[in-house]
Amino acid sequence: MLDGASIFLFLLVLDACVTEYTEEKYIPIYETVKKVRFLYETTSRYRYYREALANLSMPFAYIDLDLLDQNMAEIVARSNGKRIRIASKSIRSIPMLRYILDYDPLIQGIMCFTASEALFLWENGFHNLLLGYPVVDRSSLLTIARAVQQGAQITLMVDSLEHINLAEEVAKQVSTPLLLCVEMDASDSFLGLHIGVYRSSLRTFEQVMQMVERIGSSPWLVLDGIMSYEAQIAGVGDNMPGHGFKNGVISYLKKRSIRVVREKRKRVDDELQRQHISLRFFNGGGTGSMSSTCYENAVTEVTVGSGFYAPALFDYYKEFHFQPAAGFAVEIVRQPRFNIYTCMGGGYVASGAIGKEKLPLPYLPPQAALLRLEGAGEVQTPVRYEGDQKLAIGDPIFFRHSKAGELCERFPTLHLLRKGKRIGEAITYRGEGRCFL
Repeated sequence: MLDGASIFLFLLVLDACVTEYTEEKYIPIYETVKKVRFLYETTSRYRYYREALANLSMPFAYIDLDLLDQNMAEIVARSNGKRIRIASKSIRSIPMLRYILDYDPLIQGIMCFTASEALFLWENGFHNLLLGYPVVDRSSLLTIARAVQQGAQITLMVDSLEHINLAEEVAKQVSTPLLLCVEMDASDSFLGLHIGVYRSSLRTFEQVMQMVERIGSSPWLVLDGIMSYEAQIAGVGDNMPGHGFKNGVISYLKKRSIRVVREKRKRVDDELQRQHISLRFFNGGGTGSMSSTCYENAVTEVTVGSGFYAPALFDYYKEFHFQPAAGFAVEIVRQPRFNIYTCMGGGYVASGAIGKEKLPLPYLPPQAALLRLEGAGEVQTPVRYEGDQKLAIGDPIFFRHSKAGELCERFPTLHLLRKGKRIGEAITYRGEGRCFL
């Protein structure tokens, strides 16, 4: 009888033989070969993680550093020489932020999500911190201004006169100029529908330039940068299984928005250059829009977060496929049916609009699946599995979170793997007793 390795070698040879034939009669053979090869490789991956992470109490989260390194290399290669700013909300771990920043000189700077997080990062030695969202709490602004007095490089996000006026008042009070970034709206509209997210109030060129002029008129404020985030391009998958028509519509709207956003940014950049206004950065895009944003002349840096860990939501993009570098394991504690394995915990559901894609994804062993009527539970999660991998009570089932950083809100540490061995752990924000949102 042939062993698994022999069967796999046979399939590779068969794959090589049929790859050259694309006629319709060969497609079923080729697809079968691909499926069997995938199952063999991922079943081996299950054993790889199970052995590497043996003897750990479950549930636990992990980072595969080999896959993270591959993702970082891919991100740098796709950047077209643009700087990469890390979205901290997708990382939420001081050691992992340092690890990513140390990878390549193009990766520099962090986009934070709250004032308290920015201060926490500064206290831990990080610089070039951009707050991705406005701060309107006066006490938080005062704390930031005092940190700036002491050498912190923290840039505030604004998109209204109210934001600017408040920042100016605080800067005067502390006698310290503050750095500001103006966020311009990057959403689109089509047939009366709003395409994108509701972020900035600055929808027109004139509104953006009004903010630029207001900042330039104040001795207490410095225009440090411009930002525009095209969520309808960067944050929406266009390859969802079973949604062919919807995928087609999304792809069309993405292509349309790429043109619209490019023109918006170019017009603002051209005017700034005409007025001889220098910026430290012009920020745009995200992981899902690198292929377009990185080729805009106006943009000097792109924010990337999810691309480093490649959570499950990022399986549904046509243009790129990163490696699943992060996951978590839950323990099988019951087997109520021959093909049902009930795990302790697992209900780590992602934020955003409700949809099954926000559920954690059973990853390993392959073919494991959630039950439609139960999903991922608060204290237990039943998983259906009828594959070849023998499972027993006490074994792990590995999941991938739908989003990247939200995984870290559930675990105090991330176990680090390299070349099949656990080499240490990285503490998360939560592990340090921090909860910023």
